Amino acid sequence: MATKTTGPRAASRASSTLNSASTGRASRTAAGSALSQVGTPAKTTGANAASAASQVMRDGRTSAAAKSAAASALAQRSRRR
Repeated sequence: MATKTTGPRAASRASSTLNSASTGRASRTAAGSALSQVGTPAKTTGANAASAASQVMRDGRTSAAAKSAAASALAQRSRRR
């Protein structure tokens, strides 16, 4: 079970990512996953959200706020394969 949660700074950045009209699908997926894990260590990032977060991290056009949210989601992914 994961013990990490999304912190206040990452949650704020995830929120701004979701509120932006120019945010892409992968960024929204990663930000939504990060926001769903605020204060809930029992939740983990699913495979689809982790894949989207990975895409966000590799994309050079992505904003710093979106990358912060994606990094938070990736840090909370399930370790099982």
